[in-house]
Amino acid sequence: MAYNGAAFTSFPHDSEQDMTQDELKDAVAAAAIDEIRPLLGRDIVIGVGTGSTADRFIDRLAALRGDFRGAVASSEASAERLKGHGIDLFDLNEVGTMPVYVDGADEVNAHLHMIKGGGAALTREKIVAACSERFICIADASKKVERLGDFPLPVEVIPMARSYVARELVKLGADPVYRQGVVTDNGNQILDCYEFMIDDPVAMEARLNAIVGVVTNGLFAARGADLLLLGTDQGVQRLTPES
Repeated sequence: MAYNGAAFTSFPHDSEQDMTQDELKDAVAAAAIDEIRPLLGRDIVIGVGTGSTADRFIDRLAALRGDFRGAVASSEASAERLKGHGIDLFDLNEVGTMPVYVDGADEVNAHLHMIKGGGAALTREKIVAACSERFICIADASKKVERLGDFPLPVEVIPMARSYVARELVKLGADPVYRQGVVTDNGNQILDCYEFMIDDPVAMEARLNAIVGVVTNGLFAARGADLLLLGTDQGVQRLTPES
């Protein structure tokens, strides 16, 4: 059926009872499996993201492990989950370009620009996304926003540059907070930018990356998603970027 111009895959539930967030995550994970199934083949390696929604995708992907060659993981945590399901892992340098990357988002707008990195995997996520022909974002309806920024924007920084980068972020209007006790898989640190609403994600992504000491930031706008599978109480909505 159609809703606001977007395709839905409906699923049965009690009309008087809203779907829980976990149920919505399960629904979009299942929809992502259906989306990638035609792409699979014995020589195919796929990119796999990080986070609770990506974990549900990994769990469902296990049933198809004989139908594709293996996966590139965007974090050590996802790598361990994939290995636990018997899915072969590959170093991205061995693989080159992949047909598809599946991952969640902390926020996503109508242009399918995203904020990612709540799990501190933003750099590897961005690299794997850049090496994929198609980026499928899977998220529940709470992640869809008109304007990015309510979720604090993560910035991965070289440890010795943390204070300098924080001062530069303040100049841009952000309220940066050091995510204490967190070390990324790359050995770096995270500054989370609060009170930082973003009107032009593409321009801000480039501006933040130009700060000396920044590894990357959690804006996925220059390379946003190609498809959003959005879990709603009416079903999984299939959205492409608005021009």
